[in-house]
Amino acid sequence: MTLPLYLASQSPRRLQLLAQIGVVPMLLLPGANEDAEALEAVQPGELPAAYVQRVTAAKLQAAVARHRQRGLAPGAILCADTTVALGRRILGKPADAAEAAATLARLSGRTHRVLTAVAVQAGRRRWQGVQVSLVRFAVLPPKVIRAYVASGEPFGKAGSYAIQGALAGWVAHIAGSHSGIMGLPLFETAQLLRQAGVATGL
Repeated sequence: MTLPLYLASQSPRRLQLLAQIGVVPMLLLPGANEDAEALEAVQPGELPAAYVQRVTAAKLQAAVARHRQRGLAPGAILCADTTVALGRRILGKPADAAEAAATLARLSGRTHRVLTAVAVQAGRRRWQGVQVSLVRFAVLPPKVIRAYVASGEPFGKAGSYAIQGALAGWVAHIAGSHSGIMGLPLFETAQLLRQAGVATGL
């Protein structure tokens, strides 16, 4: 017997990536009384790997409580969080155009890390993992940064960019997982789902 999957994420990219491996989840989104963004606040001195794992665990805990409160049918629950790090510095979602431009200027011509943590819970059992990729941008001319920020694409994105978006033509090198950089590493996710009893396409 395979379990259905609940996805506790508002990201359309994660839905698309799960569909790629033959998984169509039900959405388990926060209610109006939940402050989901507050879970992503960085604690003083927190390092990127610790941060992304803590946030993912907090999201999963909230999703499990939400599932129980709503009286939903049994199933596995999936949460994930992605962060971008330049050295020890966490580059989160930009608050405005100026912050997005400043972040992209920092990433220009340099290699940074993209960390995505994934956690799955079924019943009382929990499985989790972290995928780390390296991304190097070519030098980004100021006019490219301005145009990209003006497009609106950086907003709501860790590191102020989407790897699958318009800035892809300036990505000089990737080492790791393209799907992980998008927000859900499919190799690690498929392994966790199979351990939890969720069927994948292959």
